[in-house]
This record gives sequence, C-alpha cells and structure tokens, in this order.
Amino acid sequence: MCIKEGWNISIGGVVTFKNASKVKQVASNIPLENLMLETDCPFLSPTPHRGERNEPAYVSFVAKEIADLRNISYDKVAEITSKNAIEFFRLF
Repeated sequence: MCIKEGWNISIGGVVTFKNASKVKQVASNIPLENLMLETDCPFLSPTPHRGERNEPAYVSFVAKEIADLRNISYDKVAEITSKNAIEFFRLF
C-alpha cells in the first residue's frame, strides 16, 4: 500500500542483523526507486559495529547488505538511494 501511494521506505542497520528476516525480505523486494537508507544514529549500529555508537558513515554497511541481498552492485544501491534522498530532501 505504501508503495502504491508513492511513499519511500527507509532501511537502517537492522537489515545487517543475522535474525532480521522480515527487514531483509522488505529490503529485497521494495523497488529501489522507493528505498532510502538511514543509520538510526546513535542507535542500532549495523554489523560489524553492533553494540557500538552508530555513526552516519555506517550507512555504507546498510547499502552493502541490501546489494548482497538483491545480488546487485553496491554502486547501484548507493547511486539510486542517494538520488532518492536528494529528491526527497530537495537537495538539488
């Protein structure tokens, strides 16, 4: 329903957790054009930094996990989700 309404879905570090099957399923199936990445900083650090203070730079681990789940390149995930964020926040 959210996608049909044109909403974006944001995925954070939880997608890197071993037992986050539902989040992994969403990250695998949502259209990339509706996907944004986040860190949930300062909480929910992605693996391999779980238990540490989260940092904005760790969003790369989220992108890497989503790329691996979808069997596509990290660069493609980074490019499309960055474009989505630029458009959403009107940073152009």
